[in-house]
Amino acid sequence: MNYPQIILLALIQGMAELLPVSSTAHVIVAERLMGLDPSAPELTFLLVMLHTGTMFAVLFYFWPRWKPLLFPAVAGETKDATPRSKFQFITMILLATVVTGVLGLGLKFLIEKVILIGMLHHEKGEVEHLFKNMPLIATGLFLVGLLILAAGSRERKSETWTIRPRSSIWIGLVQGLCLPFRGFSRSGATISTALFCGIARPLAEDFSFALAVVLTPPVIVLELYRLLRAKEWQTTAGLMELLLPGAVGMVCSFFAGLLALKLLSAALEKGRWKYFGIYCVAASIAVLVAVQFGL
Repeated sequence: MNYPQIILLALIQGMAELLPVSSTAHVIVAERLMGLDPSAPELTFLLVMLHTGTMFAVLFYFWPRWKPLLFPAVAGETKDATPRSKFQFITMILLATVVTGVLGLGLKFLIEKVILIGMLHHEKGEVEHLFKNMPLIATGLFLVGLLILAAGSRERKSETWTIRPRSSIWIGLVQGLCLPFRGFSRSGATISTALFCGIARPLAEDFSFALAVVLTPPVIVLELYRLLRAKEWQTTAGLMELLLPGAVGMVCSFFAGLLALKLLSAALEKGRWKYFGIYCVAASIAVLVAVQFGL
């Protein structure tokens, strides 16, 4: 893997991560076209570092909007006159994250220990092995495309500007389902779920990306541990050689992510959410066609 490849992957990740079209699916397809193994430790770590770059883009872009939600001066009413406690937004983020963590760890155990090792008799069961399964990625794209289309086509007479516990739990559950299945866009699925719960579009967007910021650090630690365990390094220079590609990719994905955020916000505000669903369905078909030609 060379630096031009890393920069190209970073641009793909940055542009796609913050759009509900599954950035991981796009990066994995690009890696396969480059002849790389998406399940390799150095590539899964690179992918996480690319996510880190877009996480910082999220913080930079959304902070003016999040600040009054995260740290309100006093409790008050939302735009639809619904009472809101002082730290209600933070509480709902934590609730959804806990639900995601419980479901995500449960799925990880089920896939690795029960399915890959117990049923399929893999010598080393790692959920990352699913990342190179193109038909599974195409299925994820297709399903999230249908979910986005359904959410985008559903008209609501009233919307709420408050995240309630029930909505937070549903969003957390859906986010947990996204973790092991690449192609099932996390942002697309969580924002669509929020829309189904009757949450206003701007608040659905804010909540989804706030969840991404909370979720990213533990995933970084997990993939860094996997990389260091799999690769030999004895010196500081050896460690830097492992980590530098991810750092370069992180910077590139940060700038690409800022541009993608502007496009996403405009699409949400103009009611064009369903078009992302059409794209995901079309992309799933393209992936399956590519598989037939040997991808």
